[in-house]
Amino acid sequence: MPLQWAGLSPELLLCVDRESGEQLRAQLERQLRDAIRTGRLGAGERLPSSRELAREMGLSRGLVQDCYAQLQSEGYLVTRVGSATRVAACAHVPPAPAPDRSAPERLIADFRHGVPDLTGFPLSDWLWALREAGRALPTADLDYGDPRGSRVLREVVAGYLRRVRAAAADPERIVVCSGYAQGLGLALESLAGAGVRVVAYEDPGAPGTVTAAAAAAGLTAVPVPVDEQGIDVRALEATGARAVVVTPAHQWPTGVVLAPERRLALIEWATRRDAYVVEDDYDAEFRYDREPVGALHGLAADRVVSIGTVSKSLAPALRIGWLLCPPALAAPITATKLRTDRGSPTLDQLALARLVESGRYDRHLRRMRTTYAARRTALVTALAAHAPEVRLTGLAAGFHAVAHLPGTDAAAERAVVDGARARSVGLYGMSACRSNRATAPPQLVLGFGDVGERAIPEGIATIGDLLSGACRPGRLVAGPDRS
Repeated sequence: MPLQWAGLSPELLLCVDRESGEQLRAQLERQLRDAIRTGRLGAGERLPSSRELAREMGLSRGLVQDCYAQLQSEGYLVTRVGSATRVAACAHVPPAPAPDRSAPERLIADFRHGVPDLTGFPLSDWLWALREAGRALPTADLDYGDPRGSRVLREVVAGYLRRVRAAAADPERIVVCSGYAQGLGLALESLAGAGVRVVAYEDPGAPGTVTAAAAAAGLTAVPVPVDEQGIDVRALEATGARAVVVTPAHQWPTGVVLAPERRLALIEWATRRDAYVVEDDYDAEFRYDREPVGALHGLAADRVVSIGTVSKSLAPALRIGWLLCPPALAAPITATKLRTDRGSPTLDQLALARLVESGRYDRHLRRMRTTYAARRTALVTALAAHAPEVRLTGLAAGFHAVAHLPGTDAAAERAVVDGARARSVGLYGMSACRSNRATAPPQLVLGFGDVGERAIPEGIATIGDLLSGACRPGRLVAGPDRS
């Protein structure tokens, strides 16, 4: 679509060389032709008025008018009485576009994990909050401001986390960041500055995210096994690490809750080792058949860096998160934030604060809990009907579950994933979450956050035989007969 200008003429970069010996009109015509032929000026795009272009280039208006008339006669420009001069629709034929290989594949159901219901984003509430924030925005808030973030949002977040997560949140030690990835990077870089050299992470977990952030901070990342009670603190002790990244409220991806005795052991390890725990509190808002679990930060605010975001509760695209910093790390994390980007966008922060203060955020969470609970039930019901051999775990909270495939064949996971894709169903293996990428035992991480309730049973029915063990290595997986 061509640019539309209201009022003043658009600017156009053209240059003439009065020392070249080439006539000025010839130079102007040539540059305009080249701009149209190369697509720099698109079909239908408006040109400056002859008066304005003559003034900008120090030329006579008659010269510019003659130039426009010549290009019009050649078919490059079109003019109408009372309307602007524009590039003719047929003046430039762009090359055929390359096929868009980034277009998403159309799937019956895509059980990708880590993504909330994007259709459930409360757009009207968010636009209302933006308008309210803009209406009351002080002029001073348009300056760079505090690198920790808006004071208003930090106070609102502190109150919310104290109320909902039992965190020991202090607005003075909260730093607003652009999502979890930046928060983790800020935390690890500050820990490296404090003398930490090795950071541990849960296995299975998010090895790619942690190892990349650790490498950027100059740290060595080591995996620590997770069992049915959470991270193995004894194994953590043996690594020699002085920092660990954990998901205690709902372990990613197994879904287990860090057992009370492990929570206490982890805090005792951090205190004794002069170490720090980086808590990823990523989807604690969504729980179904268990009591809420408070944030680890509430037990030891001086040893825990707690990272939270609205990526799961609202949408990843908002890129808003926060760190609850221990006293010893608050200043280094703030300094790193100042150096990297000087602070996060203020208007969005104020909008989020308004959304929470108004109660609309809590209302949205209640609605999404109902939505995810219905999708969870649909997944359980569909698997019971079409693949009863598959066992599901990790369903007590969040919007993903772990599917344990029958048998122990290490190749089964890859075969099921590939076979499902051939039938237009997106499945994702647990191997991507393991530090060694092992495919045994064969498991799937089934996300149901961004797949419709009706699509879940259809998708499971399409691949039920694969999940039940009909697919074996070396056997061709064909799509279903749709004749």
